[in-house]
Amino acid sequence: MPDQTPNGDDKRLFLLDAFALIYRAYFSFIRAPRINSKGFNTSAAFGFTTTLLDLIKREKPTHIAVVFDTAAPTERHETLLDYKANREEMPDDIRSNLAYIRRIIEALRIPILESDGYEADDVIGTLAKKAELEGYTTYMVTPDKDFGQLVTDKIIMYKPGRGGDPPEKLGPKEICDRWGGLTSTEQVKDILGLMGDAVDNIPGIPGIGEKTAIKLVQQFGSLEGVIEGVEQLKGKQKENVIAFAEQGRMSKMLATININAPVELNHDALHLDPPDKDKVMEVFSELEFKTLVNRVLGATVLMNGGGPLRGPSRERAQPKSHQLRHQVKWISSAPRWMRTATCR
Repeated sequence: MPDQTPNGDDKRLFLLDAFALIYRAYFSFIRAPRINSKGFNTSAAFGFTTTLLDLIKREKPTHIAVVFDTAAPTERHETLLDYKANREEMPDDIRSNLAYIRRIIEALRIPILESDGYEADDVIGTLAKKAELEGYTTYMVTPDKDFGQLVTDKIIMYKPGRGGDPPEKLGPKEICDRWGGLTSTEQVKDILGLMGDAVDNIPGIPGIGEKTAIKLVQQFGSLEGVIEGVEQLKGKQKENVIAFAEQGRMSKMLATININAPVELNHDALHLDPPDKDKVMEVFSELEFKTLVNRVLGATVLMNGGGPLRGPSRERAQPKSHQLRHQVKWISSAPRWMRTATCR
């Protein structure tokens, strides 16, 4: 394969937070699930694929990857045994779609990234920071508010639209405004450390919600600043900050995205290439995604007993996930945080 290292100004990397988008897709059809002729609920696979295809058509990325969490515990689970313990079990209708979603991503010749011991957030954060140093603009495709801490002029949050609405692109100004006028996007993790996160079972400091956390960070600059300036506080709030200072520090650590996951920025593997038409036809036909086959291949398809109309066979390219998988290894070094994004 020729060297795909970007030489021009058009260096746009899109990193998709797989499970956040899969859950979002599934619940968008919760009142009217998509059931095919076999009685199989395809809501998660159809919604995720539609989001992915819409993004490719609208944005025309030069580079792209889909990032998954693994079942392996992370350093966060070692720090807090109950980390994410409040989350409900994955719905069966999502679990049954996962293998199909992976097949669809590979059929589109988009790499799948995952690393045991690291969350998808960490892999996305690491690649975004490395890509920034090499002149890319990276779009973190996710509805997850935690990613705001990574935003810079060259690292953007990209929230897909709903119901035909356009996507939201959130840069430093938008993130700082969303959190009440911060001076730095890195302060998002200070707010999360103070207020905690019930979804991830991050405790925070009792009695401090989002509005109070924002006010305290505006006043003291950081969670550490709040703890150091505790004598300026009053009443129960002062008591809680003193009593739960260490819990607050731990909560900030849990909310902080690690940008040192063991994954490299492989220009060739991340480059967006044409899909494997045979594999697209195969998996879309199994799921009865007739309209999506037409969008990807521009072909009319017979289903429900007629069988798919298959184009000429060609050699199937190896999934690009394999090009990256050998680079994933365990590391235990402490995080080294990169520069702050100034809001303006």
